[in-house]
Amino acid sequence: MESKTLETLIIEVADNGIATVTMNRPEKKNAANFTMWGELRETWNEISVDPDIRAVIMTGAGDAFCSGADLAGDAPKMHQLQSMNLIHKTIQALYSIMVPVIAKVNGVAAGAGMNMALACDLIIASDSARFSEIFAKRGLSVDFGGTWILPRLIGLHKAKELAFFADVISADEAKEFGFVNHVIPHDELDHFVAQWSQRLASGPPLALAMTKRLLTLNATADFSTALEGEGMAQTINFYTSDTKEAVSAFLEKREPQFKGR
Repeated sequence: MESKTLETLIIEVADNGIATVTMNRPEKKNAANFTMWGELRETWNEISVDPDIRAVIMTGAGDAFCSGADLAGDAPKMHQLQSMNLIHKTIQALYSIMVPVIAKVNGVAAGAGMNMALACDLIIASDSARFSEIFAKRGLSVDFGGTWILPRLIGLHKAKELAFFADVISADEAKEFGFVNHVIPHDELDHFVAQWSQRLASGPPLALAMTKRLLTLNATADFSTALEGEGMAQTINFYTSDTKEAVSAFLEKREPQFKGR
């Protein structure tokens, strides 16, 4: 995958295997129109099959992450149910990425924008970030995967509180709710996320991919099924070059160099 600028996205791929996907409609606080949904879907599908990508950063241009769907945007000439199906394929594509994804929330994340952040593996928020399941204030029910992801992150009753009242909450409150990993001073956000993404990119790709998938699947699995999945994944790990490299590095007192095979 190569760095490129699309109509609504800026995609930067570094030599270290870190891809940064920036939603680029700052004049609309990066509200997602139908073009953006399509470009995000295609980008996430490309990332999913690129063996050179080791970690992903999702963020927004300007002073916002994503303010949700652009309700006055380029609506397609199709039935609403058909357009929702395409939008849902977008969030499925993000949720299916095997490498770790960090949401770098630099400002408002509302509605589908908040749920996009929730679908990432880690959320690092600026101290000026704000979050809202804004749907009820627009006469809408929660979508973009929020009804599935949010209760699993913070519990059913807390999820209902955020969904029913549609309040705007601060980054610190979001951390208290339990869906933000860290709140960072705004001028230190880029540096912190760069460090975390580099640590992820330096990790064992296959092992991290299987851990990510197991954590996702086992959230709704019984204990025996979870153990069976862990056993199969660990068996695969023991036959990889990365595991052999990790053992050698430990014995030789050096940092391992993982290749993803």
